[in-house]
Amino acid sequence: MADLFNRDDRPDGEPVGRPLADRLRPQQLSDVVGQEHLTGEGGSLTRMLRSGTLGSMIFWGPPGTGKTTVARLLAGETGLAFEQISAIFSGVADLKKVFEAARLRRSQGRQTLLFVDEIHRFNRAQQDSFLPVMEDGTVILVGATTENPSFELNAALLSRARVLTFHSLDAGAISLLLDRAEETEARKLPLDEEARAVLLRMADGDGRAALTLAEEIWRAASGDEVFDAEGLQRIVQRRAPVYDKSQDGHYNLISALHKSVRGSDPDAALYYLARMLDAGEDPLYLGRRLVRMASEDIGLADPQALAITLAAKDAYDYLGSPEGELALAEACVYLATAPKSNGVYVAYKAAMRAAKEHGSLLPPKHILNAPTKLMKSEGYGGGYEYDHDAPDAFSGQDYFPEALGRQQFYDPPDRGFEREIRKRLDYWDRLRRERQER
Repeated sequence: MADLFNRDDRPDGEPVGRPLADRLRPQQLSDVVGQEHLTGEGGSLTRMLRSGTLGSMIFWGPPGTGKTTVARLLAGETGLAFEQISAIFSGVADLKKVFEAARLRRSQGRQTLLFVDEIHRFNRAQQDSFLPVMEDGTVILVGATTENPSFELNAALLSRARVLTFHSLDAGAISLLLDRAEETEARKLPLDEEARAVLLRMADGDGRAALTLAEEIWRAASGDEVFDAEGLQRIVQRRAPVYDKSQDGHYNLISALHKSVRGSDPDAALYYLARMLDAGEDPLYLGRRLVRMASEDIGLADPQALAITLAAKDAYDYLGSPEGELALAEACVYLATAPKSNGVYVAYKAAMRAAKEHGSLLPPKHILNAPTKLMKSEGYGGGYEYDHDAPDAFSGQDYFPEALGRQQFYDPPDRGFEREIRKRLDYWDRLRRERQER
């Protein structure tokens, strides 16, 4: 058995036990698959290399899409020294050592490309430490992150780096990787056509995962054995995702869930919620979408809808999976069966259009505070009526800028709790007219 693990049938100089993904790592940018918008003929990185200069960059994308590989290739094609650290395992002392080594190289005429994996895991102070060495050219920083840089990285760091997005690999790119693996191994994957299609989905857009799965399959196969889809799932102990969380299937199902809730069909809404949870969707993402539905499609027709969806999100946070998923299901059914109104949603969009068009208008002086004598002499606060002193606690005065005049954005429908709001608005409109006629 030991001989199986120590046999020396590899090319001269190749280390024992190198994973297939490492052996197939591209040797030039044109070999990178799935990122043609960056590495193709007209890609951003290709153009950058042609210009002869590189700037600091943030590579943003899912795992297994080539971020580390591309950083290495950039250093190789520009003659820069390549230095790699991981934010998971590095601290301030490690950064200081890296920066000092880069300064020494620069003094000797060579610049450093510093690749920082998981850069979003550095805290704000650690991220700030990169700024001086980026500004003086000591390093060209290439940071890799799976998280949205807008939320996870300092604005100062982002202002000095260009964000380049890496996409999940589609089925064609994964298939090309498997073809290369078969060529390298000089043997076909022992899969029938259906099983091969399942393998493409199992990879879930991750090239490294695809090649790791391929290795597992070759290890498991004996003789002329060929696996079907069921046999493949049994061998690798992994179920194919129902959809790719970053591609069309994801958006199709969340759209179906949203429209089922809006259409007051709790059964269909539950079905799509269950499909997404079963496919491995982040439950807190679904919780956020339910909160959005409560605001957009139910609104004030049932003011409890927003509170219930927020409570469901908190319940999932507290209980975790699978127990917390029931709270999301409860919120989903509540939204689907609640009275519907987009009155606030429509009103907000109308108010935003007015704000953009008339954003320079000053509020009327009578509703502005007058903290100084000068402002008081200019009429600030003059004539303001304190509503609580007025009959029915309603003065009926105008609050819009004088040049704009009174506007109506919110027109609640006669459904759910908004029936009561409609009664209140009609009541205040009547009082306003009466007070203005005096």
